[in-house]
Amino acid sequence: MIDLYTAATPNGHKVSIALEELGLPYTLKVLKLSEGEQKHPSYLAINPNGRIPAIVDHDQDGFAVFESGAILVYLAEKTGQLMPTDVKGRSRVMQWLMFQMGGVGPMMGQANVFYRYFPEKIQPAIDRYQTESRRLFEVLDHQLKDHEWLAGTYSIADIAHWAWVRTHRWSGVSMDGLDHLRRWRDAIRTRPAVQCGIERPAAEVDLTRDGDAGAERFSRDARSMVTGAQGTA
Repeated sequence: MIDLYTAATPNGHKVSIALEELGLPYTLKVLKLSEGEQKHPSYLAINPNGRIPAIVDHDQDGFAVFESGAILVYLAEKTGQLMPTDVKGRSRVMQWLMFQMGGVGPMMGQANVFYRYFPEKIQPAIDRYQTESRRLFEVLDHQLKDHEWLAGTYSIADIAHWAWVRTHRWSGVSMDGLDHLRRWRDAIRTRPAVQCGIERPAAEVDLTRDGDAGAERFSRDARSMVTGAQGTA
């Protein structure tokens, strides 16, 4: 059995989607980020960085894994699924996973901070992160022009990117003209395991569109974490 410490963020949903896809039994342990539960000593013993997600694998003597990308690799290797075992195939998945971890996630995350959460609207910062996020989307679109999935077969690389790309409107990043990326996004959205994974836990606000009734409250809580330097994901 696996304990998943998480919250309703793109990084959190990466892992719940993967667990659903892999059919692994897990217990959901949702942390209240706005109350700082991710900074409690009991959780810091699991994840020293005080962010989500993290897992504890009780089948491996309570082995803890933090960082969403590392968790995805661990689960794929544990089960022999969602990542090829040959050297080249594994490398392709790892390349695109690192592209998400080092590019798409951080850039969209910073776009969220400056576009949605930061008390002052610093337009050059907003433009910088939205423009770079859009550029990275164009790289994904180019890859998907001749590939059904990012690394050849459906993998943890697709899961990692999808959890972020689906929230592009919240970051203020357009997908106009990116037909291949849209096709890929829509195909993944139809997968039953994905539909289940994004509900574990369900988000208080729909990050896939503007105008959700809870958006202002969500933004207010996130703003307090940003200005208070509380880690989220």
